[in-house]
Amino acid sequence: MAIKARSAFRRLLLAGLVLLIAACAGATGDVVKVTKVSEDPLKGLKQEDRAELEKLKKTLTTGKTGDELSDLLQKTPSFTVSQYLAHHPDVRSQMDYKVGGYDILNILVYEEKDLSREGIPVSADGFITFPLIDRVRVADLTPSEIEKLIATKLAEGQFLHNAHVSVIVTKYESRKYSVLGAVKNPGQFSLQAQDRVLDGISRAGGIEVAEGEKQEAMIIRTQNPGTPQERKIVVTIDLPGLLKGRDQISNILLAELDVLYIPKADYFYIMGEVKSPGQYAFSKKDMTIVEAISMAGGFTPIAASGKTRIVRIEGGAEKIYQVNVDAITKGGKMIQSVPIKPNDLIVVPESFF
Repeated sequence: MAIKARSAFRRLLLAGLVLLIAACAGATGDVVKVTKVSEDPLKGLKQEDRAELEKLKKTLTTGKTGDELSDLLQKTPSFTVSQYLAHHPDVRSQMDYKVGGYDILNILVYEEKDLSREGIPVSADGFITFPLIDRVRVADLTPSEIEKLIATKLAEGQFLHNAHVSVIVTKYESRKYSVLGAVKNPGQFSLQAQDRVLDGISRAGGIEVAEGEKQEAMIIRTQNPGTPQERKIVVTIDLPGLLKGRDQISNILLAELDVLYIPKADYFYIMGEVKSPGQYAFSKKDMTIVEAISMAGGFTPIAASGKTRIVRIEGGAEKIYQVNVDAITKGGKMIQSVPIKPNDLIVVPESFF
């Protein structure tokens, strides 16, 4: 009997060891498994979590424009404001401005007030109509050049010699710049003679950056437009310093074709069995799934943490990564903690055991 008891005990011990080894293998096995797209990426999510996710999806901020700007920024030489101003003085007067289509002019002839006119529109093709001299092309001329042109035309027609003419641009409609990104009303705006960075932000309704998010801004500037020497550069702006009044040097003049870009924060989404599901901004450049779950308060007691999934769009196609978080945290594999990317959806299903 003693021999049989010992034999049975050995069999039980062996079976226990097998189960323990299997459990350890499950806990410390493959960290990441790529699953088929045909599987339901939201499997294990409660119905209310699915509904909340649909609301979150509407807040996704990336798109073609953002992608194009990101590609452009990677290929474009970048300068600080100080570096840029060292070679490009931050001075511009109305007399430097070149008139274009849809601008509005006031023209005063001192010797003959009856010839003076206010609110003269520049046509789309760059012409104005003025008494005695009819149509005159003024596109790409500065106000001082237009003054000389009108005086010359009046003299050539024997209407008035040595006329003193004054030209003032009252509406600047031909030169545009854009404000894009984290602003309330992104779009294109008419360049006024003294528009600066803060003017551009104000015209776009102010910035939309949540407290605690990283704030940055940049100007994508086209130099020598329309010439063989045309090129783009990026001028980085100290946005927090500018907004708080510490760095007024960053409030530089805007130029035609400028793109004032305030990047939107990168977000990830986490739903399911975590304590605080929702949308989160990246707290740093390189974040892991363990850090993301920690930001969401950690797992709930009923989370199937070993079956956590990352739903990611890559090359226009949806890919699902099943991540064994237990293998990372309990199996001593923190070095294998999986990085997350902007707009990743992390799904933590409910455990049914």
